[in-house]
Amino acid sequence: MIQWLVAMFNIALFEPEIPPNTGNIMRLCANTGCHLHLIHPLGFDLGEKKLRRAGMDYRDMATIKEHANFEEFLEFVQGKNIYALTTKGSCGYHKAEFKVDDVLLFGPETRGLPDEVLSSLNEIQKLRLPMLADSRSLNLSNTVAIVTYEALRQQNFEGLA
Repeated sequence: MIQWLVAMFNIALFEPEIPPNTGNIMRLCANTGCHLHLIHPLGFDLGEKKLRRAGMDYRDMATIKEHANFEEFLEFVQGKNIYALTTKGSCGYHKAEFKVDDVLLFGPETRGLPDEVLSSLNEIQKLRLPMLADSRSLNLSNTVAIVTYEALRQQNFEGLA
């Protein structure tokens, strides 16, 4: 049974595809106290060797909740602020005012968040990382780390040593 302690933030991966990215994000969550939400279908088995190697022994230290689909996930996080990271966003992630327990939502590596998810959000909820004009995107686990640490910085790294 997952014990939901007071978390800094909720990191949600919508249909992640690449095991090492998810493993790296599990490690990030284990070290920051953030909760990880995995929204199915996943592009891999959670027991995959690449996932275990990237997440090392951190999977047992991270708080992870799996959701059968996006609708189930939305029910679970009802009432929380959701920020989606997308190259289609117009608001820089550094301009968001993150609050404890907010949700940071990230799409699958090869296609990003689908239009139906993005269209359900306000423009101020669609954040992007500044990049050169011709750039496609950053690696998922790098993007999660950048945005998570900005959110943590805004909370003065409360609870972290």
